[in-house]
Amino acid sequence: MAPGRSTRATRGSRQASVVPEAPLDTPDNALRTQVAAVFRDAQKTTASHRKLAVTLRKIQEACCYEPTSTKKPAEADEFEEDDFNREFVRCVLRVMPIKKSEGVGEKTVRFIGLFLRHAVEKDNEILGEADPDASTMPETPSTRLTGHLMETVLPLMIAKDKFVRYRSTQLISHIINSLDAIDDDLFQKLRSSLLRRIRDKEAMVRAQAVLGLGRLAGNQIEGEPDSDDSDDDGSTGLLEKLLEVLQNDPSADVRRSLLVNLPILPTTLPYLLERARDQDALTRRAVYSRLLPALGDFRHLSLSMREKLLRWGLRDRDENVRKAACRLFRERWIEDCAGTAPPVEGGQPSEVSPPSMEALLELLERIDVVNSGGENGVALEAMKGFWEGRADYRNAVNFDDNFWETLSSESVFVARTFNDFCRNEGNGKYEALVDEKLPEVTKLAFYLERYVKVLIDAIKRINEQEVEDEEEEEDTVEQEFIVEQLLHIALTLDYSDEVGRRKMFALLRQTLSIPELPDEVTKLTVQVLRDLCAPDAAGEKEFCSIVLEAVADVHDTIVDDVPDEGDIDDNESFHSARSEVSDDEDSQSKKKKNKGPELSEEEAAQKAIKEIMINMKCLHIVQCMLTNVAGNLQQNDHLVSMLNNLVVPAVRSHEAPVRERGLVCLGLCSLLDRSLAEENLTLFMHFFAKGHTALQITALHILTDILNVHGAQLLSNNTNLLKVYVKALRAGGRSPDVQAAATVAVSKLLLGRVVSDVDVSAELLKTLVIAYFEPASAENQSVRQALNYFLPVFCYSRPENQDLMRRVALDALHTLYNVREGLDDEEADVDDQMVSMSAIAACLVDWTDPRKCYNPDEGFSAGLDPEKKTVSADVHLDFAKDILERLQGNGAKEEKRIMAALLAKLYIPSGSSPSSSPSSPTKIRDVYALVTNAVENNLLSDATSRNALYKIHVSLGKIVNALDAAAEQDAANNAAGAGRHASIASGATTHRRSASRAGSVAPSRAGSVAPPASEAGGGGTVSRAGSVAPSVSGAAAAAPPVNTRKRKEREVSVAVSIKEEDEGEEDVEMGGTRVADDDDDDDAGDRETTPKPTSTTATEAQETPGTEQRRLLRGVSVRSRTSRRQSSQSVVSVQPQQQGKEQEEEQEGQEEEEEQQPPTTGRRGSRRASAMKAKARLSAAGRSSRAGTEDSIVEEILDDSDGDTVMERTKIEEEEVEDEEGEEEEDGEGEVEDGEDEEDDDEEDGEDGGKDDEQLVDELLSDDDDDSV
Repeated sequence: MAPGRSTRATRGSRQASVVPEAPLDTPDNALRTQVAAVFRDAQKTTASHRKLAVTLRKIQEACCYEPTSTKKPAEADEFEEDDFNREFVRCVLRVMPIKKSEGVGEKTVRFIGLFLRHAVEKDNEILGEADPDASTMPETPSTRLTGHLMETVLPLMIAKDKFVRYRSTQLISHIINSLDAIDDDLFQKLRSSLLRRIRDKEAMVRAQAVLGLGRLAGNQIEGEPDSDDSDDDGSTGLLEKLLEVLQNDPSADVRRSLLVNLPILPTTLPYLLERARDQDALTRRAVYSRLLPALGDFRHLSLSMREKLLRWGLRDRDENVRKAACRLFRERWIEDCAGTAPPVEGGQPSEVSPPSMEALLELLERIDVVNSGGENGVALEAMKGFWEGRADYRNAVNFDDNFWETLSSESVFVARTFNDFCRNEGNGKYEALVDEKLPEVTKLAFYLERYVKVLIDAIKRINEQEVEDEEEEEDTVEQEFIVEQLLHIALTLDYSDEVGRRKMFALLRQTLSIPELPDEVTKLTVQVLRDLCAPDAAGEKEFCSIVLEAVADVHDTIVDDVPDEGDIDDNESFHSARSEVSDDEDSQSKKKKNKGPELSEEEAAQKAIKEIMINMKCLHIVQCMLTNVAGNLQQNDHLVSMLNNLVVPAVRSHEAPVRERGLVCLGLCSLLDRSLAEENLTLFMHFFAKGHTALQITALHILTDILNVHGAQLLSNNTNLLKVYVKALRAGGRSPDVQAAATVAVSKLLLGRVVSDVDVSAELLKTLVIAYFEPASAENQSVRQALNYFLPVFCYSRPENQDLMRRVALDALHTLYNVREGLDDEEADVDDQMVSMSAIAACLVDWTDPRKCYNPDEGFSAGLDPEKKTVSADVHLDFAKDILERLQGNGAKEEKRIMAALLAKLYIPSGSSPSSSPSSPTKIRDVYALVTNAVENNLLSDATSRNALYKIHVSLGKIVNALDAAAEQDAANNAAGAGRHASIASGATTHRRSASRAGSVAPSRAGSVAPPASEAGGGGTVSRAGSVAPSVSGAAAAAPPVNTRKRKEREVSVAVSIKEEDEGEEDVEMGGTRVADDDDDDDAGDRETTPKPTSTTATEAQETPGTEQRRLLRGVSVRSRTSRRQSSQSVVSVQPQQQGKEQEEEQEGQEEEEEQQPPTTGRRGSRRASAMKAKARLSAAGRSSRAGTEDSIVEEILDDSDGDTVMERTKIEEEEVEDEEGEEEEDGEGEVEDGEDEEDDDEEDGEDGGKDDEQLVDELLSDDDDDSV
């Protein structure tokens, strides 16, 4: 489009700032259709956004500019600029209510920003080059559209709906980051609105607000703040507010957004780099993956900051952060040293430079490898990741002779780390590189000898100089570092080459005899010597003899500079260390032998200092030797001689440094001999009691190591040893370092189960718990951090540890309560110094939670969801018992309230069945009795404590009821089993029983009035006797065949639902029929039956008539209310009159007892009442009904020759009715007679009996209570 195109006149260049209302939908027009189509396509994918932006720009040009061609005008030419702006804003407002999770909102916002940028660029091309010094922005259709859009959206940032605030803030921030310039007035409005949003309660809104403010902060305008901005107090600018948000915002997304969007300035860089210690792993990773690569050359950072960033990143607890830091070191920082071009967008270098040894050496120099390359330095970890990720450097590195002859601290560190990586990583995959690039043992020994000589010469020059020279000292430190790295390489070499081994052995033996050898070099030399000797006992003795020879050589240097003393014995020369053990005669002889020229005071002082240094050197060599020895002390003559001639005199020396180092050597010797340890325990405790802080820590370390090696019997035999640890744990105010050392020591003893005595362990654990919460350790982070790890791990590792914590919990809580009460009198801000007592109590309950304890049978998977675990709650039951006993004692009311609140937090199994509570039943009953007693006696007065007590009372009551029900069920099962066995035995001897008696007189167990087994608390299955078929004797063959289920293949699951006790009624399922029994109504007519489907385990089968006849002859149990009533009447009718009266009196007495019982007797009482009322109903029905079918059945029963069996069966049924708790229903199948015996019996009964049987069959078949027929 031509630059000279003129714009159409508009009604106004600026729109007034008004609160936007919902756009009124005017009739559709062509412009709306085109704009809406563009926005609709923009929601689908971002791939077409560029094309759609061009299309929408053409529509805007058609509305805003005069057409230049004479062709047929487009439909958009009929509309003005305001029409386009209105339709554009209308479509934009449709995005505001869209939720954050909807992707169409993100796509639409991106499209809007892309279009506005494209439109501004096109307008600038049409307008021509703008003057960069112009104070005002040129006014174009795009700037007017942007201003109108922002003026419309800005009021939505204070909307009530959080998604509207989110989308409006997101749109404003995206537009700010998309455009290059904004009008000054609009800038102030945007700044004010976005500043308000950084205090929004929604984190997603704050995150979008800081995105826009980060861009504005780079162009902060100096001047007076906006008076309408209530958040800006005039004293702090925008940048300071954002830095405050960066440090204190609780949302990690907000902090991370600021991290990558704030401008990198000298004032903001420290705040940005400290996010490397952010609590959010993604934010820490963003520092290494986005911020530092975008920072540029790392050499602009200070040396300390480089070292901190590397240490924080490479030792981060998150693996992704460690990988990002390692990648930064090996990819970005090495390229900065190699002189590679700055990275492109994304932080990656544009081109990887070839391997450069100079760049690698400079990189190591930039991180100060001499100080950071030690055992705990970060340079080792950095180079390990470097060799792992840079295969090109692994292959390109070359260690030739020139390299070894001109070693520097950086180059020797490269060789050492390369050797460690190739030997330790990759499972031997890189061993070939070591053999190829590193020299053999003999050549390395010559190089080591050369650099040791250089080191000793440098040390001697420094000692001879009267004025210290910094350059000489730095050179000495570098030479010492080189020798250390060579010794590290020597530790990993293969000494199968005997020539090289002998050369290295002789060199190290000679080196160890040099008094000026630094301590670290001495330590490494002794370690290499131990590797050169055999690993067996003979090799250990050889190693000890070599080291002690070197000690003697070093010790002889004391007398080398003194004339006329060459004949002095070696032992006598060790004067300062043996001054206390030599007797008077030795002292006199020594004075006579040492006659010579008298020394001045200065010379005597120098000699004394030299003696101390030599003795210290000898003891240090011995200490290094003892750390590499594992054999028995008494079996090694060299060690015994060393102990008597060197260590013991050093411990008794008057010189404190010699005495302290001798103490360490004596402790190492005690680890090798138990008797020596027992003899010197008192000495070590004396050093702890009388020594300074460092000596106390040393004594604690020695005592702890002795207990770990020789067992806790030493602790049991010496009671004062426990007082040492307790005193050290309570020394927080006097010496925090001693308390920290004691905390770590005791934690190791308890966690390693070294201390086996329960009382000692309880005392130590109680002291640790108190030290964890008391204010004295608030500033001692070492103690807090150690206990923060130890206490949960100790408690969750074993149930015994949880029980130990339970034993000390209340005592520790009482002590901490007294501590807090003391603070109340002195300090006002108690909560700042000590956590609340409720928080302490919650920790104690959580540590003793049995669901969180590790179970080796279940593994760690079950511990992830404690709620699903079924564990023993014995520890919390004992805890509840302890709490109740404390509540009954004398104590402060507030302390009792705190302890009572613990009752509601204890874990009590919620299951109502005993199987869900594997805890001890006796313990549950004991605790329940204590809780019940507390409730009845109103032990607690405040409402909160009473609620906690009621909660545990209800939980325990359910379990106790379930236990009672289970016990009653077992008793009922045993009694019923004995009765069934007796009945079966009687039936087997008589071989005759009437089929009608089996079906009506003797009701089946499944259909009896006694509650089933499932009512007692546990579900069960009942074997159904069969379909309801008539029990006939004479007309069995004439009965039509009926479809029945096989008796042995059918089982019915009986589910019993017991309602609440206060409702006083139970729903019992019997044989597929649910009976609602109202305890308050004794009328049998009030019993309501509702059919309920039953589940069977076998399918129905059509049987042959012959099979059906045999089935009818065998007899079945009828599970219906009619059959139960008839069978009960039959039973009553055959009883003697006198026996019936006795039963009635017994029943009336039992009913009176049931009525006298309170209604809170639980399920057991409810079931007993139901059973007795059912029995009464049966007796009443038996007395009142004497007609029809009953007469025929009675006659048949009286005619039966097996009357004793009938009476026995009747007695069994009475026992079943009187059972306290229903038992599991059985098949009810009794002994039946052969078909021939039954037919003979039926013929004797006559026609009357057959007629009665037919009537009974008709009644049974017409009974609609049994759905099986």
